[in-house]
Amino acid sequence: MTDLHISESGFENQSHVLSYVDETRGLVPIPLWERGLPSAVAKSHFKVSEAAVPLEGVAFDRSGNLLFVDIYNSRVHRLSPDRKLSTVYTGIELNPSGIAIHKDGRIFVAAVGAIDAEGKFSAGTVVSMKADGTDCKTVIDPGLGHVINDMVFDSDGGFYFTDFRGTSTDPAGGVYYVPPDHGSVHAVLPRMCGANGVALSPDGKVLWATEYFCNRLHRMDLKAPGVVARSGSVVPYHFAGRAPDSMRTDSAGNVYVAMQRQGRIMVLSPLGIPIGHILLPGREQDHFLHCTSLAIKPSSRELFIVGWDVNGGGSMVFSASGPAPGFPMYSHQ
Repeated sequence: MTDLHISESGFENQSHVLSYVDETRGLVPIPLWERGLPSAVAKSHFKVSEAAVPLEGVAFDRSGNLLFVDIYNSRVHRLSPDRKLSTVYTGIELNPSGIAIHKDGRIFVAAVGAIDAEGKFSAGTVVSMKADGTDCKTVIDPGLGHVINDMVFDSDGGFYFTDFRGTSTDPAGGVYYVPPDHGSVHAVLPRMCGANGVALSPDGKVLWATEYFCNRLHRMDLKAPGVVARSGSVVPYHFAGRAPDSMRTDSAGNVYVAMQRQGRIMVLSPLGIPIGHILLPGREQDHFLHCTSLAIKPSSRELFIVGWDVNGGGSMVFSASGPAPGFPMYSHQ
């Protein structure tokens, strides 16, 4: 046990000794107000690399393969149901960070773009390709200047994407909508400090987004695609520590947020109230704290999470189960 001693006039009193307890050990203790939540520990599913390779952008294609990206090697990987790993696509200075699957089966990849001389991402884009990685096309012009982190399709084939620009004091990013013809880009929620994750409720009426540099969860009622209803934008939750990353929703409308550098997935209700968390194994010993993205296997409660460990564990895909079916999804009418 590590004790922090505070003494007065050279005399130590037990009441002046501050000690760590089990709940506050490690780099990322669970915040006090979240410790009583139900929790589950994920299990190892597949080891991607012995090295700590940053992974993100988890999604299932129409054939049940698990897709994810190797960010800094600009690769899109595919893990088959029988756990065989292959590379679907390799770009040049793409730095992909998100994947979404169009209703016609094409893979859309969100990318933050090349790193400029100042070490910042620039010229982000969205590219599309067939399921086998061929016929790659640019969907969002890199010249628009967005740093595109993640994306999600609506039922019509339009999509929302997050712009990761900005810092905690420079709200330069935001959430944007691209209609089904992919011919224009519209701001939905501008002036955000590093917009990161984005997700839609199962009925498409609620849009969610995470704000990485200000630790906020945004919930937006939509009156039309890309249009927030009057008084429809709220921040139902503020996170502690670093930092809310990619997110998904399940069939009940619950929201799953990957907590980057905390080694856990937070689960929140359809109204944004915390209801549980899924922990990556070893996080209490500061292993696999880097946790950026997850996907929920269609028609199931199975979650697949990517994480990497700078303390020797390499890069992994983990699996877990989400909450059992409970109350019906909150009505947005």
